Amino acid sequence: MIYITGDTHADFSRFKNPMLRKLKKQDALIICGDFGFIWDGSPKEQKLLKKIGKLPYNVLFVEGTHENYDLLEQYEITEWCGGKTRLISGRLRQLMRGQLYEIAEKTVFAFGGGQTDDIYELTEGSNWWQREIPSDEELAEGMENLDHAGNSVDFIVTYEPPSRMQEFLTGGGEPNHINTYLNEIYDKTDFKGWFFGKLHLNKLIPPKYYAVYDGIIAADTTKINKKKQSKKPTESKEEN
Repeated sequence: MIYITGDTHADFSRFKNPMLRKLKKQDALIICGDFGFIWDGSPKEQKLLKKIGKLPYNVLFVEGTHENYDLLEQYEITEWCGGKTRLISGRLRQLMRGQLYEIAEKTVFAFGGGQTDDIYELTEGSNWWQREIPSDEELAEGMENLDHAGNSVDFIVTYEPPSRMQEFLTGGGEPNHINTYLNEIYDKTDFKGWFFGKLHLNKLIPPKYYAVYDGIIAADTTKINKKKQSKKPTESKEEN
């Protein structure tokens, strides 16, 4: 079983949700960016990371724009469930950009990273890191991994939305190159559910797209996976 949630921003209370009591050691909670617990390297933070790693299920996250990349990149890269991860503590791992995983008998494509909107108000190496923006190599590796999988997965988990979804939900705005890249994946890949966290919304976009924030979704059993998969959200918008 896979559950998915959005930005935790270092708030441990998310892990106290009664829904998570159903998860066992082979199951996972995936966080769609802005994990936030790797920020200052303090003893308190290290204690929380160990506490999360000792939970009876896997806690996995893709990075967003609220991570300290200097600290995050100090963790060892290891292979897990078919893809590269950073092992943080115990059952706590970062799912790395463009990787494919077999988790709880489901295929998951992960692509973290994003672009901060208020970048001019932030300071490099203090509360913002250029490395939040995926590299050309990471973008290429993601496409290659999908090609090797026949462009078919169960779930896609990202921080940023594809550009079509951003336009659909926000009514406009200039997409960044990550949104555009994800839109290419949107067009070429068959999938049962796509989950993204940046927009701070808990919203189903039929037939198979979820903006997630502080809610928790049972990805394996959500209604979006029981509907026909042919319609795009732009078509749903026209129907409404």
